Amino acid sequence: MKRNLRCMYAIALLQGMVFYGPVATLYREARGVSIAQITLIESISLALCILLEVPWGVLADKLGYRRTMIGCCLLYFLSKIVFWQARGFYGFLLERVMLSVVVAGMSGVDTSILYLSRGGQDSQRVFGWYNSLQIAGLLIAALIFSLVVGDNYTLAGGLTVLSYAAALCALGLTEVKAPAPFSPRLTLDVLRRTLSNRRLLLFLLSAALLSEAHQTITTFFNQLQYARCGLPDEAIGALYIAATVLGMAGIWSARLTRGMGIVGTAALLYGAGVLACVALTLTAAPLPSVCAILTLRLCYALCQPLVLELQNRQVTTPHRATALSVHAMVMDGVGVGTNLAFGALAEYHLTCAFWFGGGICLTGLVLFLIWYKLRPRV
Repeated sequence: MKRNLRCMYAIALLQGMVFYGPVATLYREARGVSIAQITLIESISLALCILLEVPWGVLADKLGYRRTMIGCCLLYFLSKIVFWQARGFYGFLLERVMLSVVVAGMSGVDTSILYLSRGGQDSQRVFGWYNSLQIAGLLIAALIFSLVVGDNYTLAGGLTVLSYAAALCALGLTEVKAPAPFSPRLTLDVLRRTLSNRRLLLFLLSAALLSEAHQTITTFFNQLQYARCGLPDEAIGALYIAATVLGMAGIWSARLTRGMGIVGTAALLYGAGVLACVALTLTAAPLPSVCAILTLRLCYALCQPLVLELQNRQVTTPHRATALSVHAMVMDGVGVGTNLAFGALAEYHLTCAFWFGGGICLTGLVLFLIWYKLRPRV
């Protein structure tokens, strides 16, 4: 199954090459879309992703993961053509609707292919490389954008279309499992077993809390904190690159876990996340703020491959894509709640939002330890 890994790694690298990434908002504005319309489109896209998760998981189990991956990669490619040619609200809405279908379709399928291709062995290392190659693609695209593309938005869109011809790599995949029979009863059974598994729900909630703290603080609140520290735009741009590079640290996740064990790794990474958030509440100085935000980014990058492996280990049904889609739906639901809380607290005072981030990281660690303590004894 090394062929599958090579194909999936190539897809990750090429689909990471979004050449318009550094100017994604400016690109849309230049094509006639306002900020309010951009946020509306994103909200519609997120809602569609959540609604399509479970139906897509069921369909993927029925069709097979290879066919699903090929179809999603092809639709991804077509969505980038739509984006390249889009003008105005409805053009970009169509692109995001197509993207929602793709994201929901690939959710659980890509990781299942990677996990089953290795027979569940050494999958943490595989997930680390897969995530890191996506980020490597983003860095390559950002470098080319800076050196070659500049303000030529049409060229940026066209180069992204070419990179998303990664759909062809999916043709080289081999099927990792036979399609599972479909019936509404089986689907409801997977849903019931997932939602009634309190230990699994503890794990999903724990993973979602760290993920949402990382996503919100390192993507949105970091810029507010940098501005609060008085950092210039040039420094903020350099820190963006540094944070992106740290996202590739997942390749060392498996080595860290081998050295410290599952509990030790979780305690270190969640605990460092708590400390990073607390540090942000206590200072407006540049150096500790930068260190805290980059630490949170590093913790998530190292934790994510471990989370993916542990999540896949807990799937016992042959309807793997369906189960993982239910997992994603649960975690997305947690994200909706934390996003609302983060937004309300940040409106009141940014420090309150950072305290909340530290609180949910600490809660995530406690839930992880309870989940581990409740593991079946062999």
